[in-house]
Amino acid sequence: MPITKICCIGAGYVGGPTCSVIALKCPHIRVTVVDKSYERIAQWNSSKLPIYEPGLDDVVQQRRNKNLFFSTDIAQAIEEAELIFISVNTPTKTFGNGKGRAADLKYVESAARMIADIATGDKIVVEKSTVPVRAAESIMNILRANHKPGVSYQILSNPEFLAEGTAIEDLLNADRVLIGGEESPEGQAAIEQLCQVYEHWIPRKNIITTNTWSSELSKLAANAILAQRISSINSLSAVCEATGADVSEVARAVGLDSRIGPKFMQASVGFGGSCFQKDILNLVYICECLNLPEVAAYWQQVIDMNEYQKSRFSAKVIESLFNTVTDKKISLLGFAFKKNTGDTRESPAIHVAKTLLDEGAKLHIYDPKVEESQILLDLTHPSVTAEPEHVRERISIYKDAYSATKNTHAIVICTEWDEFMELDFKRIYADMMKPAYIFDGRKILDHDKLQKIGFIVQTIGKKLIRSSISRVWGSQTQM
Repeated sequence: MPITKICCIGAGYVGGPTCSVIALKCPHIRVTVVDKSYERIAQWNSSKLPIYEPGLDDVVQQRRNKNLFFSTDIAQAIEEAELIFISVNTPTKTFGNGKGRAADLKYVESAARMIADIATGDKIVVEKSTVPVRAAESIMNILRANHKPGVSYQILSNPEFLAEGTAIEDLLNADRVLIGGEESPEGQAAIEQLCQVYEHWIPRKNIITTNTWSSELSKLAANAILAQRISSINSLSAVCEATGADVSEVARAVGLDSRIGPKFMQASVGFGGSCFQKDILNLVYICECLNLPEVAAYWQQVIDMNEYQKSRFSAKVIESLFNTVTDKKISLLGFAFKKNTGDTRESPAIHVAKTLLDEGAKLHIYDPKVEESQILLDLTHPSVTAEPEHVRERISIYKDAYSATKNTHAIVICTEWDEFMELDFKRIYADMMKPAYIFDGRKILDHDKLQKIGFIVQTIGKKLIRSSISRVWGSQTQM
């Protein structure tokens, strides 16, 4: 029988957009997204959604309260649904066995136990969260150990391959949809039912079916290899700065090789987000558990290089400002880990801000989509500081870039928002302390133009020759 009712447990960055697009493309299917957080569900039912994603507002408005519903009534949604997505958070463990590397599956386990406790009919349960290999086996063990008589389950793996900032486009025009399941007749039938949902807008040739374990590992592998490319070009950016090469030119030359391609070859202050670091650490832990230390060390180096890039950039800021930023006002433009999202998880901006705060700087922060409360939460987190009140006193958050940069000594670009490329830098320069510095951590600005205005400019992967105006300001400061 075709699927007519879907429930998604977890109203976050994956569950909300994914189910909104399913509701848009499958108007005959009732899609209910549930979450324990009353506040989050209230936001999904309001005019201001809990996450920013281009195109998401329009999709939700089209289908909400028609065949798309957001609810805290988890029991009813589970009972009615034929297919249940588990789309909960799988953070890295902060204590216990595997601390700092292994995925914490407590929310996945909790969801499985809820399903087993509530369900009175057969269910297809779909892993949507990023999980370790063989997590489906754990979910099945929980369901089968707690199931009611006459109730059967099929467990599928259907990992998401979304990039924040383009998630709706990624869902509407997916490169591929991956579905893994058991190789039994029942497992293959469940795979076919989920395939039929996606076939309403995804060509069948783009829907790949595998066994469960291949599907789970493919998600970790994809993120690990993408992050590896970023760390690779970032490692070369350090070589470029030391030799006089331009990392953008190197990346372009290498990217024209059809075997390599140009994507994920843009050097920057480092990668962030909820997936790359978490998934690579998970892969490292899996390799360690499988007694593959050389493989674990290889993937750990991808993380180590990313940390090195963030530290190297932060050190460059301090060194350029005469090796001290104590009581200097520094403007951070951008706090999200990338443009077109309000997500700050693992954002390089947090690392840069922490380093500057530890050195005594006063930060003026502006991001067009990150809420003030989120910035304060990130920078007063125990992993960032043991003195949250002291940090609050040294942070000012602004509503626009011009206010954030006024009377500051330097600007640090941490997120590649398009609006930063369109700013009136002559106006900004006039209102800054002199010499005025710009540290372009995303390589998005016109550096020659900025130098002609009078800025001293530093960027990633390129040694800039300072203009005569910049040299004059520098010499005046040193006198």
